[in-house]
Amino acid sequence: MKRSILIVLAAIFLGMMHPVETDAQTPLNRLLKVKDANATKVVGYGLVVGLDRTGDRTISRRGAQFTVRSIANMLNNFGINVDSERLRTRNVAAVIVTADIGPYHASGSEIDVTISSMGDASSLEGGVLLETPLLNPETKEIFALAQGPLVVGGINAEVGNSRFSRNSSLTATIPGGGIVEHDTDFQLNAEQPLQLVMSQPGYTNARQVVEVINENFDEELASVYNPGLIQVEWPEAFQEPGMRNMFISTIMDQQVELDKPARVVINERTGTIVAGGGVTIDDAMVSHGSVQVRTQVTPFISQPPPFSGGETETVPVPQVGISEESAQNVVLEPNTNVQQLANALDSLGLSPRDIISIFQALDRAGALQGELIVM
Repeated sequence: MKRSILIVLAAIFLGMMHPVETDAQTPLNRLLKVKDANATKVVGYGLVVGLDRTGDRTISRRGAQFTVRSIANMLNNFGINVDSERLRTRNVAAVIVTADIGPYHASGSEIDVTISSMGDASSLEGGVLLETPLLNPETKEIFALAQGPLVVGGINAEVGNSRFSRNSSLTATIPGGGIVEHDTDFQLNAEQPLQLVMSQPGYTNARQVVEVINENFDEELASVYNPGLIQVEWPEAFQEPGMRNMFISTIMDQQVELDKPARVVINERTGTIVAGGGVTIDDAMVSHGSVQVRTQVTPFISQPPPFSGGETETVPVPQVGISEESAQNVVLEPNTNVQQLANALDSLGLSPRDIISIFQALDRAGALQGELIVM
C-alpha cells in the first residue's frame, strides 16, 4: 500500500512539471553526472596477429623478446611446445589494451577498447587482437575481456627502401570489442543529497542549471554547492531505490541554455582540427615559410688512362642543396571568425600540420579568443 501511494505521489509530482522549450538548448544529461559514478579504467596485455610482416622483430638484438615469449606461452596453452629461441615471425605484435567501464555497465555490456603497440612493430593495420583480459590496476581483478579486428586510423606502406605513412598506424580501436565481466554495482545514498558534477563548471552555468531544476519541480530542491557541483534534495516521493533513479532521469531530461565555451580541439596524431563557431581571432599577422634541404648522390665514372692497367670505378659524389621559400603573409582583421580564418589559411595552401602549428602560435600570442585543447 505504501509503495502504491509513493508511485501515485511521484506521478503527481512529475505532472506538476512545466514544459521546457527545446530551441537552442542542451539536455542536462550532457552537462551533469552523478558524483562518484566514475568510470573504471582497465588495462591488459595482449597479442595482435595477422599482420603483413609489420609486427615485432624477433631475431634482432633490438627485437621485442617479450613478444617471442608471449607467443611461445600462447602456443603452449594450446598444447604446442615451441622453443622461443628458434621462433621466427613478423606477423605478431605485443600491445597494451585500455578501456573505460562506466558505472552503470552490467555484465555482458559491450565497451570500446584502444590498442597501442609496445614493441617495435611498424604497423597494426589488418591485425586481429586475441582474447585479452582487462584488469583493474588497483585490485588486479578481471573486469572485461577484449577481442576482435582492429580499426586503424593511419596508413603505412613500404616497398623496398621506399616508405609512405599517413597518421599513426601503431594505435587502433575496436568499437564494442570488449565484454564486461564484472559489475561495478554503483549505489545511490538516499541519506545524503544528490550531488551532480558539472562538465562545464562556472558560476553562471551552475546557477542556470539550478534555476531550471527548481522551476520544473516547483520546489527549491537544487542549490549551488560550488561552481562545479549541484546539490539536490531528495523529494519525499522518491525515497525508494527505483524511484530515485526515476528522479535522476527526470532531472537529466530537462534542458537549459548555457554559455558554450569557444574551443579549438586539435588531434595531433591524426592531424584533425575542430573549431567551434564561437572562436574568434584578434588582430594578428600570420607568416608562413619553409626551408627545404635536399641531399643527392650523383655517380661519377672514373676512367683510367689507356694502357695504365687501372680499372674503371664508380665514385659517388654527394651534393647538398638548401632552398628557402619566400614567406607567405596574411593579415587577420579583428574578430575574425572560424570561416574567415579557414579561408585565409586555405589561401596559403597549408597542410593540417601547418594549421595546427599556426593555431598553437596564435594561442601563445594571445590572439586566439577561445580555449585550445590538444588531444
